[in-house]
Parts: sequence; structure tokens; C-alpha cells
Amino acid sequence: MTSVVNAASLTGKICLITGATRGIGLAAARLFAQNGAQVLLVGRNADELAQRAAEINETCGAEVAASFTCDVSDDTAVKDLFQAVFKRYKRLDVLLANAGVLDDALLGMVNRAQIERVFGANTFGLIYCAQYASRLMARSGGGSIINIASIIGTNGNAGQAVYGGSKAAVLGITKSLAKELAPGQIRVNAIAPGFIDTAMTQGLSEAKFAERMDSIAMGRIGTPEDVARTALFLASDLSTYVTGQCIGVDGGMLI
Repeated sequence: MTSVVNAASLTGKICLITGATRGIGLAAARLFAQNGAQVLLVGRNADELAQRAAEINETCGAEVAASFTCDVSDDTAVKDLFQAVFKRYKRLDVLLANAGVLDDALLGMVNRAQIERVFGANTFGLIYCAQYASRLMARSGGGSIINIASIIGTNGNAGQAVYGGSKAAVLGITKSLAKELAPGQIRVNAIAPGFIDTAMTQGLSEAKFAERMDSIAMGRIGTPEDVARTALFLASDLSTYVTGQCIGVDGGMLI
């Protein structure tokens, strides 16, 4: 029988992570690499990506990280990305679709440009990546797609109709793709983080930050590593019979 420790290993797996220069994406890239994966860091800033990949390689003492520049909201750029991945690696085992933007506004202040920007990154980009990732995974007998949703997508919040809508769409996409891709042994799951200590939350006012903290039953803000460990479970063989699920990582947060 395979031990739990061995089942958590990502040795030999090719794992692509979008939005990988900071926050949850970077934490996942580091954790995946530490557990044996070849990690492909994807983002829009080539210099930052190269620096993060170099840091991971130095920490691991091996060339386990590579960087690819791509704006996931651009379908042509996404196609080019996955063609480059296929040319270099010939396969893909894990997609962590983490790239996203947060742009809040009360309903009366919402405009078309904001809607297109938020849905472009958070929803359309996720679909574009899943299209090409699933084709690569099918070639090698299966894989795991992990989509980053949000507690705002599951529960909603005042002033976040656009962001919440984009993340609620992630849940519908996840469940639908799980059913569509299961025959090919491709698992599709989502993670819904709560209040996580990232660049997205660090710009809140002191009053709003305190309000959010008061709503967390465990009494602490989440870390990117908290989310990354859940992603590791979904990427690994520990979750080979888990698909179509949304796992909340929120410390008992109430909205």
C-alpha cells in the first residue's frame, strides 16, 4: 500500500501555476517544487517571473522551476503558452488557475471596462487555460485542474458584485468541467479562500481589516501557505477520487 507521505509527492509531475509571482500562486509554486514537481510559473511580468523561478531553483538546489510570460485574459497568448509547454515538456499533469484581479465598486459605480477586466482575468482566462491544459492532460492519461475561487463567490458581499460574480462563475465552470472531463481521468476542483494575507487584502483600511478579522472564527488571517497546502492535496495522488468539489479555506469566516 502506498504511504500517505508518498502519495503527497509530486515527483515527476509537470505543474503549471498562473499568477505565480506573489501570494497564493508563489506559495503554491514553492510548495509544489519542495514536493518534487517541475513548476511552470506563469504571469505578466517577465522579470518578476524569472526572479521567482531562480529563487525556487536556488532553494531546491536543482532546475525545478521555469517561467512563462502570459496574460491569461488573452486567448491567443494562452494558446501560445500551452504550445510552448507542449514543445518543451510534451505533457502537463496539474494546472493551478490562480491568476485573478480584485476591483471592487458599489453597483452604481460599476462600468463596462471594470467588468471586462475582472471577468477577463478571473473567468475567461480560467476557461482558456482549462481548454488547452485538458488537451495536454488527456494525452498522458489524466491530471488535476485546480481553480481558485473565493468566499465572495460562494457567499457574496456588498460592493463586490463584479468580483463575486466572476468567482461564482468559477464554481459553475469547475462543476461542469468535472463532469465533462472525468471520463479522461482529469479531476477539476476549486478552492475558495477566505481572508488571506496577500497584496489583494493589504490595501484595506484599518477599520475594514478589523471588521474582516472579527468575522473569522479561528481568530487569525489566513496565509498563502494555508491555501497552497490544500492545492497540494488536490494536485497529488491523495485526491485521485475527488472531483467537482469546492474546498473552503477560510478559518470559519462568516460573511
